[in-house]
Amino acid sequence: MTSSSEISEAGPAVVRVEAAMLHGRPLRYYDFAMAAFAVILICSNLIGAAKPAQVELPLYGTLTFGAGILFFPLSYVLGDVLTEVYGYARARRVVWVGFAASIFAAAMSWFVVTLPPADGYEGQEALAAIFGQVPRIFLASILAFWAGEIANAFVMARMKVLTRGKYLWTRTIGSTVVGQGVDSLIFYPLAFWGIWEPSLVFTVLATNYLLKVLWEAALTPVTYKVVGWFKQAEGLDVYDTETDFTPFKTGI
Repeated sequence: MTSSSEISEAGPAVVRVEAAMLHGRPLRYYDFAMAAFAVILICSNLIGAAKPAQVELPLYGTLTFGAGILFFPLSYVLGDVLTEVYGYARARRVVWVGFAASIFAAAMSWFVVTLPPADGYEGQEALAAIFGQVPRIFLASILAFWAGEIANAFVMARMKVLTRGKYLWTRTIGSTVVGQGVDSLIFYPLAFWGIWEPSLVFTVLATNYLLKVLWEAALTPVTYKVVGWFKQAEGLDVYDTETDFTPFKTGI
């Protein structure tokens, strides 16, 4: 599988290859994409999640949402790019890196908040309010992220083979529908069941799920541009025709 003649969206300079053929081949931008993924994920969880925001929309009225929702879907966009350009196994490795980075960030936050403040320091309450994480919510968040991103990468990779590399928008949106669905169905019940009324859990779940899917769908033109740039820069278009899709591996 080395012909580029079947690729309509990657461009003439891009060679179509099976994912297994990448072993030992240097990749110019994979490490940068991995680092960007981890940064977006950690910032979304530690910074954006702490603040509920409100905006006034015409016809709709007041819309209340977690500020992190504006940035967290970018991790799914980047996950799509990684799977589309580098294949499922390398996207899976990035998900595990993000998983480990999130655990470290949460552990560091807990440790810093727990340390006794120095005399005269007046920011302890604010620091605890922003970076102090409820263990149940963190556990729900990290499990939901891992399962959602793995599902997103799996759907993306399988649809690419089924569509023969065409119709990128169907893969980006379809994988988001599944991945964000898995994420939301795990996170909200696990984090808030028994704390919120069941009706509120399902209302927030449905609202945030819809907003995330619509937001990523709106970013489809950006995804096309980024995917095209990465493929041209690497000179590769990877297909997972013989990939082991188990989620419990970090190897490639």
